[in-house]
Amino acid sequence: MGAETRDRTAEGGGARGDDAAEFRAFFERHYAELARFAHIVSGEAGAADDLAADAMVALWRRWDRVRGADRPLAYARGVVAHLVRSRIRGAVRERRRIALFWDRRSERAEDPDVPAVLDVRSALRALPFRKRACVVLRHAFDLSERETALALGISVGTVKSQTSKGMAELQRALAGRPAVEPARVCP
Repeated sequence: MGAETRDRTAEGGGARGDDAAEFRAFFERHYAELARFAHIVSGEAGAADDLAADAMVALWRRWDRVRGADRPLAYARGVVAHLVRSRIRGAVRERRRIALFWDRRSERAEDPDVPAVLDVRSALRALPFRKRACVVLRHAFDLSERETALALGISVGTVKSQTSKGMAELQRALAGRPAVEPARVCP
């Protein structure tokens, strides 16, 4: 445990105590939303809490910088997005390794809650990460283009084009199925 981590975990008074109280309030206010975001973007319900928790640990380590940011929640969403992206890349590498040893890959089917929800989740998983993140933040979390751009560290123009392209791909993937808006299928 480093000196900074030890200092942060100390329950002393003064600035460190204020930092801890501020962070605790931020955590309580935003953890559930960050976990939902991680779930929708990653498509993995079981990993969502871990991703959100890892993001909170990273935020705590940089809390001085985070709390001084114009939009700490946007910064937090960016951290979650980065962790999800890293997880997806790792999963892709792992699948490639497994494919070298196995001729066929078995896919585990989810227990269907509502067929439309599963269709949308499946279609979202098929989107590339940036398009999926833009669609989820814009439509499921109702963020503005600017807020989405801040969360993902991209330009507003990129958010517009990626959201538009992502929605078009979702519409094609869901063609012939009953229309369901992505914002209505959030867990």
